[in-house]
Amino acid sequence: MHQLEQNGDHRATLVNRLHARTDRLLSTILLGNNLVNILSSALATSVLITLFGEAGVVYATLGMTFLVVMFGEVLPKTLAFRRANQVSLLVAPAITGLITIFSPVTRALDLLVRPIVRGVIGRGEAPGLGPSSEELRGAIELHAEEGGVVRDERAMLHSILDLNEVTLEEVMTHRRNVAMIDADEAPATIVAQVLASPYTRLPLWHGEPDDVVGVIHAKALFRAVQARGGSLDGLDIIALSAKPWFVPDSRTLMDQLQAFRRRREHFALVVDEYGSLMGIVTLEDILEEIVGEITDEHDVAVPGVIRQPDGSFVVQGSVTIRDLNRELDWRLPDEEAVTIAGLVLYEAKRIPDVGQAFLFHGFRFEILRRHRHQITAIRVTPPQPAGRAP
Repeated sequence: MHQLEQNGDHRATLVNRLHARTDRLLSTILLGNNLVNILSSALATSVLITLFGEAGVVYATLGMTFLVVMFGEVLPKTLAFRRANQVSLLVAPAITGLITIFSPVTRALDLLVRPIVRGVIGRGEAPGLGPSSEELRGAIELHAEEGGVVRDERAMLHSILDLNEVTLEEVMTHRRNVAMIDADEAPATIVAQVLASPYTRLPLWHGEPDDVVGVIHAKALFRAVQARGGSLDGLDIIALSAKPWFVPDSRTLMDQLQAFRRRREHFALVVDEYGSLMGIVTLEDILEEIVGEITDEHDVAVPGVIRQPDGSFVVQGSVTIRDLNRELDWRLPDEEAVTIAGLVLYEAKRIPDVGQAFLFHGFRFEILRRHRHQITAIRVTPPQPAGRAP
């Protein structure tokens, strides 16, 4: 309807105005329905009593019940439900006129009803038919079941709705997997490390890894080397680096996406509430949450999920629950844990031993490997489809 209005359809404009004031719309429809139903029933009863005497009341009740239910309720509403857009455009001018005609009565009713409603439920949200986030999710699932949305498109739509709920902590690259460079190294060593790295931006630390003093861009470094004729003597790496941008791990993806656009940057360092470095987040990380994994010729292949012949999956403990849900169409909860190892720890309430198995949320989790207190590999067996032998 909004698109039709943008294209100049005046009837769509009327529909959108009716949507904006559903209180007046519903009052008018209900008033019109009751007037027609009561008036038609009264007239039919009067006519049939004249023709058949007291038995006319029974005939009128049965006849009008059938007529009202069939032609006043079921048939028109079924047609309108199946052709909602067309019917809305068709009846919008008439409904708008009825709202104008009945406005004195509906306003009087509103004045009478509003104090009662406030006394019962308090001050609620403004009236409207705008869909909530959960309604949109339900609509996506409904269309997916009807074949209107394929799996990848459904995942993308869900991910867009999740941008305001998912935090950077859930999508960042953890610090243990971040390639970083010691700024105290010799310039030749740093150039060699940058050249060997598949990444264009690398954090520089001084003294200890938590003390990030800059972010070196490969182009800026090699441009400076070329300007010096290839000589690395006296090259100040820190001076060439960009100022580090620190962001809190509690920030949502939507907020960070807007921040990337405002600052025209693609790279940020994620810190916790105490200022300790947690990891890094890039614009690509957020885009991948929407469109799925983006790989190129420079990406590092990191094994994460291996499908087994028996239908189970060997999963690295660091794989995120969101990635598993997206790639395998699972529904594991990600409210209390970010990674699959974190989910097992949360549900088990302890650090499990190798070989132990647990049943959570219909899935079987078997611990395959553990390094100290960190779970590094888990065999995950999803629920068997209905009617299939385990």
